[in-house]
Amino acid sequence: MASKSQDNKLISPYGGQLVNLMVSSEERQDVIERSKRLPSIKISARALCDLELLATGAFSPLDRFMSKTDYERVLTEMRLGNGVLFPIPVTLPVDEDALPSWGEQITLCDARNNTLAVMQIEEVYHWDPQREARLVLGTTDPKHPLVSEMLGWGKVYVSGAIKVIDLPYYYDFRELRRTPVQVRETLEEMGNANVVAFQTRNPMHRIHEELTKRAAEEVNGSLLIHPVVGMTKPGDVDHYTRVRVYRALADNYYDRKKTLLSLLPLAMRMAGPREAIWHSIIRRNYGANHFIIGRDHAGPGTDSHGKPFYGPYEAQTMLEQYANELGMKPVEFKALVYLADEERYEDETKAPEGAKIYSISGTQVRDDYLAKGKTLPEWFTRKETAEILQQMYPPRHKQGFCIWFTGLSGSGKSTTAEILTSLLLERGRQVSLLDGDVVRTHLSKGLGFSREDRDTNILRIGYVAGEIAHHGGTVICAAISPYRATRNEVRKMVGNEHFLETFVDTPIEVCEERDVKGLYARARRGQITGFTGVDDPYEPPLEPEITLDTVSNSAEENARKIIAFLEERGFLIPDGFGNNPMEETAVKED
Repeated sequence: MASKSQDNKLISPYGGQLVNLMVSSEERQDVIERSKRLPSIKISARALCDLELLATGAFSPLDRFMSKTDYERVLTEMRLGNGVLFPIPVTLPVDEDALPSWGEQITLCDARNNTLAVMQIEEVYHWDPQREARLVLGTTDPKHPLVSEMLGWGKVYVSGAIKVIDLPYYYDFRELRRTPVQVRETLEEMGNANVVAFQTRNPMHRIHEELTKRAAEEVNGSLLIHPVVGMTKPGDVDHYTRVRVYRALADNYYDRKKTLLSLLPLAMRMAGPREAIWHSIIRRNYGANHFIIGRDHAGPGTDSHGKPFYGPYEAQTMLEQYANELGMKPVEFKALVYLADEERYEDETKAPEGAKIYSISGTQVRDDYLAKGKTLPEWFTRKETAEILQQMYPPRHKQGFCIWFTGLSGSGKSTTAEILTSLLLERGRQVSLLDGDVVRTHLSKGLGFSREDRDTNILRIGYVAGEIAHHGGTVICAAISPYRATRNEVRKMVGNEHFLETFVDTPIEVCEERDVKGLYARARRGQITGFTGVDDPYEPPLEPEITLDTVSNSAEENARKIIAFLEERGFLIPDGFGNNPMEETAVKED
């Protein structure tokens, strides 16, 4: 068991001291006045999270978005230019044409054009998203959430000294949003030199509670529950719901003299082993010297072929390898099981032979309990947690979803979508059908058919689909959507569990035979350019939820196949009763 140091002093920040990019009170007004005369750049939500953590020292020893020297060495060696271990690029991507043609300074603004910082432009350099993804994430598979996102970033990175005027302002959970300095002050008051940090982006259940309490006991110190509330994996439980759970548990079931709940506005990269090291560095800057590390830490799930992006213990192995250099001791997340007869949790390796063991997987929580409106058992989760989750996640048949048809022009997407709409109307659902002309007229007016314009059109449809699905509606979209990366971006907008990619698998020869408009013939003659399947590629889904054969099956048979799938997944009740009528929107573009 670890012992306290004599003076109870917290571990020093990574690199020796916390970076502070906030302007002083003396220079604040001068910087504000100067910012009014400078060109501005609106930064993304991800860059906004990074800016905040740079400013407060959470990314120490970084004091800016990375220079090219730092960036290149991080990619290839996981080290900054000066040799300090640092595994994740922290960069500011911008469009080249957004940079000013005059001046050497810019202001950085949020989505509402609030000026947050003034930046000296010292370096502008090009980067390659495929290379960065391969080196940092270990994959270029567009199903990885960051890979598909990176394709839409600006083509250059910008670096230089930053003076931060204001941090992003939050209205929610303000009492739980603490900077590294504030967290360190509170931990100092607790009086323990040893602090174990717990990283989470999911709701906490009894097994997490048991694990964190045991970890604090094991290190004989304080516990920092430090959930990510910036950007996590698309489809994760929203942070409002999660923080309500964390707060209820911290207030009622933890020793307040030894436990601190604080929120971390981090934009995760889902980079697995590299991210585990990064998370450790961040927690050291907040005052922790121990870090709980679980299986598949910061993993984004499975790739396009159904295989995990990272091995279950890769993150633990890498963190152990660099523990001494980091000054952080990993506390491995042990697999605990519930012993029903003894009403307690135990390390699975120490469970008595023949003991009655209860367990519930994350999939079972979603599919067997929340999706069916069943209350989670008290041995698994606290009553407060169960109530919050039930309140925010209604039964599956009352949740929204998106049927996303994709396939070649003439494959039968629109016909099947129309029949599916009728079948859903028959089940008591209200359906609005928007055809491609309406989409192009209202959502995508002025867009052409270049790759960029097609992607923009699909992303606009995806945004609308996501908003409707998030609020309990059902969306049917029938769009060629030829590119996997763009479809994966839409999946992120809707949420993985509610996005049902439906591949209308019709051979191009059949599509050409059905082409009453003669579009394929004109494309073959060169009268139409950039036509999907002729001189522009179609990238078929690798793991669609539904695949439709339109050669052997009629459109009605395929539509009824989808209805059966929705019943199987719980989005429709088989007898048609009990559904909550929601407006469903079908978007067609064929």
